[in-house]
Amino acid sequence: MQAGGRNLKIVAGLIFGAMLLRIVPHPPNFSPALAASLLAGATLGTSVWAFALPLAGMLAADSLLELATGQGFHAQMPVVYGTLAAVVLLGRWLARSRRAGQLAGASLAGSTLFYLVTNFAVWASGTLYPHTPAGLASCYLAALPFFGLSILGDLTFTALLFASYAYLAKHLGELSRA
Repeated sequence: MQAGGRNLKIVAGLIFGAMLLRIVPHPPNFSPALAASLLAGATLGTSVWAFALPLAGMLAADSLLELATGQGFHAQMPVVYGTLAAVVLLGRWLARSRRAGQLAGASLAGSTLFYLVTNFAVWASGTLYPHTPAGLASCYLAALPFFGLSILGDLTFTALLFASYAYLAKHLGELSRA
């Protein structure tokens, strides 16, 4: 099997395995979705798979959540999915070097992008906050506790997914030569 095919299988397995964690009880916004998007961008480049795998994993998990609880989908899903696609592009920055500081920086940048974009969409499309600068500030302020959980989840899952990827890429190569 070629390394490219093996790499795709490793990344797909990690992404779908991580996304299954979205269906077990967890704190709000403590999710592997952003880390999966970073991993895809860092390891699969700008291929269609880099975008398709995390979005398909997210769709599968959201579908299971919808079936089980009726809470898998909501009006902001296009914004969520679009932001995750943008994070795939952010992951490209990690393609050549994946040192701890770079992983943390990309994870924090992704968390911040997600917070800013999705909460702007909530403010812009909803009726919960007035469509004024003060309303936007109130929306961002109300979301701060969720932002903290996002950062914690994103850093945790980024570390876990990238460490798992490095381990599997190294050891599965050794197994295939044995």
